[in-house]
Amino acid sequence: MNARVKATVVGTGVLGVGVILGVLAAQAQSPAKPDPSKSSYISVNEEDFRTVSARMKAAKAAVMKRQMDLLAARYDLGDRPAAGVTMSKGKPVQEGVRVRLPQGVTWDALGKMTPEEIRDKGLYPAGFMPLPHPNQPEGGMVFPQFMIT
Repeated sequence: MNARVKATVVGTGVLGVGVILGVLAAQAQSPAKPDPSKSSYISVNEEDFRTVSARMKAAKAAVMKRQMDLLAARYDLGDRPAAGVTMSKGKPVQEGVRVRLPQGVTWDALGKMTPEEIRDKGLYPAGFMPLPHPNQPEGGMVFPQFMIT
């Protein structure tokens, strides 16, 4: 072996030993297991799972009725399949506009208004607004700039 190769092998060996010693020293300084009592995590659960599950199962029928009433108020949920059009497995594609408009408003009248007029008159169709989460309390999150009156 020539001198250059020997120097490279020796240098690599010294460097490897140094890295190993550094890792061992770092491990010796750090505690083996963190103390779980010193966690910054604070549980937000005030009830145990069984209590929450029982309460939600009991309320399921009322929640489903409220959500279905909300959907029926916002959308036309009727079954009107388009003639001759189906999805890949034969399910019919529904035809027509499904968003319900406020009483006495037509799409043509809405199309002739400016966005400011629609906002000021409160005529923005509720079907284009986000739906609340089914478990969101009544009167929950309200965004005044989007409220429909």
